[in-house]
Amino acid sequence: MTDTFPRELRQALAETSAPLLEGADVLPYLDDRSGAAGARALAVVLPGDAAEVATVLKLAHRYRVPVVTRGAGTGLSGGATAVGGCLVLSTERLNRIVEISPEDEVAVVQPGVINADLNTALAGHGLYYAPDPASHAISTIGGNIATNAGGLRSAKYGVTRDSVLALDVVLADGTALRTGHRSVKGVTGLDLTALFVGSEGTLGVIVGATVRLRPLPVATATVSAYYPSVRAALDGVRQISRTGVVPAVAELIDHPSLRNIDENSGSRLTDGGHVLLLVQTDGHAAVAEAEDIVTALRHTGGDARRLTDEAEAERLWELRRSGRGRTRPLWTVGEDVAVPKSKVARMYEEGERIGRRHGLDFASVAHAADGNLHPVLSRPVPESVAATAPAPPELDAAADELVRAALALGGTITGEHGVGVTKRRWLEDELGPAGLALQRGIKAVFDPLGILNPGKAL
Repeated sequence: MTDTFPRELRQALAETSAPLLEGADVLPYLDDRSGAAGARALAVVLPGDAAEVATVLKLAHRYRVPVVTRGAGTGLSGGATAVGGCLVLSTERLNRIVEISPEDEVAVVQPGVINADLNTALAGHGLYYAPDPASHAISTIGGNIATNAGGLRSAKYGVTRDSVLALDVVLADGTALRTGHRSVKGVTGLDLTALFVGSEGTLGVIVGATVRLRPLPVATATVSAYYPSVRAALDGVRQISRTGVVPAVAELIDHPSLRNIDENSGSRLTDGGHVLLLVQTDGHAAVAEAEDIVTALRHTGGDARRLTDEAEAERLWELRRSGRGRTRPLWTVGEDVAVPKSKVARMYEEGERIGRRHGLDFASVAHAADGNLHPVLSRPVPESVAATAPAPPELDAAADELVRAALALGGTITGEHGVGVTKRRWLEDELGPAGLALQRGIKAVFDPLGILNPGKAL
């Protein structure tokens, strides 16, 4: 490529406040947390408003320069990794909470707002934003929208798509587009807002979002229950459903995951039992519902109790969110499959079987109330081998079998992390040839030159 595009980009941005990073300064913007390597980008631009985004995209469209939009880089599927010769468009300066409306129970935010920061700002109004991925303290609203992120509260409050009412988007050629509405209800035309949520930066650049808020629960209650096995714990989850209580959160942590949390965080969760089920209720009836859950779980053999110490409860939830980690060099591959709730026990069994066959350790936590599992297959790196050595082929083969097992059980290749680059090979297996062709055709309508996040998602 000649230097015409970079020169014109510098000239265009000279009239704006948007920094342009080149050379070695681009390196922190090439990868995400997936482990997928990003290629060398041409430059990184940090626009501060929608007009600057439009300026950048008009120029990129004219010169057919690929554009990869990036939030905080916390993604786990490679969706924000740079492609060769691309322009990385970082939303980190698009970080304003534009409006909070307690009366309408909505907020208008730019995409670079951190999820947890929004809830900090909302707390004084007695409101909160429900989607809560485990990365809520470091991930952006824009990134959450791009992947349709879920989180611990998904079973009761839905995923990100259920909380996004309207979007401001800049299309590939710089055209500004407004989708959706401020009202909770609205059925005019096709639902373009829902289409953009989960599109992973392939249809346009989100520059603003109107999101639905909810009243802060007047109370929450946490129940912990230890079980001798995953299957027994899932029997407990089914018993909760029979009570009529809809928990805000229900998380299952298997024994290898408990052991990992203890090793990484210095906790002693494994002292309590083999498998841990954590459940949270919220609202005016939180305590009464929690007591009903304790009774139901004890009925299925669980060592269940309602936690009356709020600090203990918060500690357990924080360990669930961020307690896992690597305590020694490991080759690992993590997945994000989801299956019908009735098939979660079978999915655990399939994972353990696949791990044994390939000589790998298997561990998984699960959003037990919605069937989303986060399995990890691993093998210790021998002391005689460099920690950076390529992983053995068994990990890739096992991951392939794991994903296909989820599909065979009526599930999906990704519950909340997105497709990115790491899951594209299974797209046709889930969508079918006709479905995949149709979705690629839809992308071509929005991005006919294919410059937006090429090689990702679709």
